[in-house]
Amino acid sequence: MSVESTNDLSTITDEEIFNAHLGGKLTIASKMPLSTKRDLSIAYTPGVAKVSQAIADDPAKHETHTWTGRLVAVVSDGTAVLGLGNIGAAASLPVMEGKAALFKQYADLNSIPLVLNTTDVDEIVETIVRLSPSFGAVNLEDISAPRCFEIERRLIEALDMPVMHDDQHGTAVVTLAALIGAARQTKRDISSLKVVVSGAGSAGVAVTNLLLSAGVADVIVLDSRGTINRQRDDLNAVKAELAGRTNRDDVIGGLAEALEGADVVVGLSSSQFPEEAVAKMNDNAIIFALSNPTPEIMPDVAAKYAAVVATGRSDFPNQINNVLAFPGIFRGALDSGAKKITEAMKVAAAHAIADLVGDDLAADYIIPSAIDERVMPAVAAAVAAASGE
Repeated sequence: MSVESTNDLSTITDEEIFNAHLGGKLTIASKMPLSTKRDLSIAYTPGVAKVSQAIADDPAKHETHTWTGRLVAVVSDGTAVLGLGNIGAAASLPVMEGKAALFKQYADLNSIPLVLNTTDVDEIVETIVRLSPSFGAVNLEDISAPRCFEIERRLIEALDMPVMHDDQHGTAVVTLAALIGAARQTKRDISSLKVVVSGAGSAGVAVTNLLLSAGVADVIVLDSRGTINRQRDDLNAVKAELAGRTNRDDVIGGLAEALEGADVVVGLSSSQFPEEAVAKMNDNAIIFALSNPTPEIMPDVAAKYAAVVATGRSDFPNQINNVLAFPGIFRGALDSGAKKITEAMKVAAAHAIADLVGDDLAADYIIPSAIDERVMPAVAAAVAAASGE
């Protein structure tokens, strides 16, 4: 069943928010008692020297006898923070602390935020590679496109551990899960759907790639200049590659042209969805308006044209929230000893989320709540099972 919060969010004050963040949101506590000389001799010198020597002799013990096997580094350069944009490393730290807290709450994984005072791709990659003996996985966060694509690719190549840019792939997994639920609600298969993705930033590209991997055959992507098509000569390398795999009918124009006869639209930019454009969609349309805090089209308006509507907000039904994905993905990857997070693992995660909605499937309940306690174990198990594929 859907789990809903009973908290009244409208009563939160600025004073309450700032007081809660005084001193930060994280702390480190010892797992071991340190109250006697015996405790100290085991936890630190001389006992710890035996463990260090054992790791030097057998590097595999690094994962079992330190916290790295349960530690995720949350890394950002502060260039694309929430809806605030490029606010810098220091200003991004409260967000990264929050992400680390979510890892602990939802996946029982330790996490440490690392904000880097550089936007240089080479420096970011080199810094994380040099620090990599300190952790077991990397969650990239709030790094602007297109730099985020290269940073993630190079870290995946350089590190023998799970690396994922959550703004890309967490969003993609939950969007796919919601689309599976919406297709079931409207009695269609996702492979039959014509999908329009509005936004070609990090999330838009990742959503498109995962939808294609999951079997969606017809996807049109739009950036600020209109549809990404094979006639354009102003595309960067990422968009040019995307043009070769999407927009099979080579539709040229803007949102109105792309939505003509479309079944689904996914909003991942600040561009609004005019009613007259949405009205051109097919019957039983599916609208995901995911921009926060202002959706591309408000749900009450979207409902006039769509059978299923979802947003990124917690105060509307069908919230598409990354917390449904990333805790279980990293937990499953670390539990299984996976060295990479693959497309198969992401698709498996999406199906695990969608499959938690059963007989209670409805137009306003296509995806579990972000606080549904069943989600993380289901996703972790699915990811671990898929890690061998």
